[in-house]
Amino acid sequence: MVVTQRRRQHVDAVLDRFFGLAKSRASGIGPRYVTLWETLEKNSAGGKRFRPSMVLAAYESFGGTDSETAAYVGAAFELLHTALIVHDDVIDRDFIRRGGPNVSGSYRDLAQTAGIPIPTAEHRGLSVAVIAGDLALFNAFRLLDRSGVAGELRERLHEILDEAMFASAAGELLDVDFSLHPDPPSVDDIVDMERLKTAVYSFETPLQAGAVLAGADDAAVQALGSFGRNLGIAYQIVDDLLGVFGDEGDTGKSTLGDLREGKRTVLIAYAATTEQWSEIEPLFGDPDLDQQGAKRIRALLEESGARRYAEALASDFANRAWEHLASPSLPDSVRAEFRGFVSTVLERAK
Repeated sequence: MVVTQRRRQHVDAVLDRFFGLAKSRASGIGPRYVTLWETLEKNSAGGKRFRPSMVLAAYESFGGTDSETAAYVGAAFELLHTALIVHDDVIDRDFIRRGGPNVSGSYRDLAQTAGIPIPTAEHRGLSVAVIAGDLALFNAFRLLDRSGVAGELRERLHEILDEAMFASAAGELLDVDFSLHPDPPSVDDIVDMERLKTAVYSFETPLQAGAVLAGADDAAVQALGSFGRNLGIAYQIVDDLLGVFGDEGDTGKSTLGDLREGKRTVLIAYAATTEQWSEIEPLFGDPDLDQQGAKRIRALLEESGARRYAEALASDFANRAWEHLASPSLPDSVRAEFRGFVSTVLERAK
């Protein structure tokens, strides 16, 4: 806990300086631009700093000691995460994030307060969110430049961050395409989408960046990346399970949202191949789905074997992650750092 807190404080300090400089620069243009940066800063706060933690954990487990430089690299991944969720909320037309208004919601509310009708106010909010996401995306790379790394190492970190963004965009595109087709995608299609959209930028590449920054060899970087990729897929499958079967008091997430939205997950992809799908399909994706309807869907997902299948698949990917962590190319210090992550992911589903 002490180590986690220390790492988070280093990253928070970097982000505080970054936003402070951005707001100071924006003041030369005008107060409205300062407000945009303040809103973006607010939306980047409150998270668990999970991705920077991956960077710093990998870096230190390989013997890295320059916490300041590592914090800049970690902050770059956090700003990338901010950019992606701001744009993801635009795609989904969501105006709430972490229990409060996101960038879109903040500017929608400002417009409504000024007397602008709801449709126009929502469009304004979504438009500003596109601008804010663009700023966060570009400055993720700028934070890498400010880390102090140079030469070949800097180029390699740029390539890793580029892969994170490149893969996530591909995954987002697949997710959007799934919603346009009436036929549910296959389990393999869903797993591929979740790998690209989430696992690569949240697990695989932050771990690789930390390892590269610490001077790990190529075999170690590859093994740790494979560990992260498989763990990330397991994590997302568990997250989807919690979105339907979780305890809202524990997760802070509604168990109606994914069902009302018609979110395509491993659960749904498997259920679509069973005889229970004919009963699930009329309810799934209904924006007015109530608790009784959701209870019926859950019962059918249980009856069809979809829940058991998803839990088993999450365990399978977690076991694959463990196999890569056991690679002889990784030192014991790395295994000691990350072995608990596998069980933690699976414990979330219980």
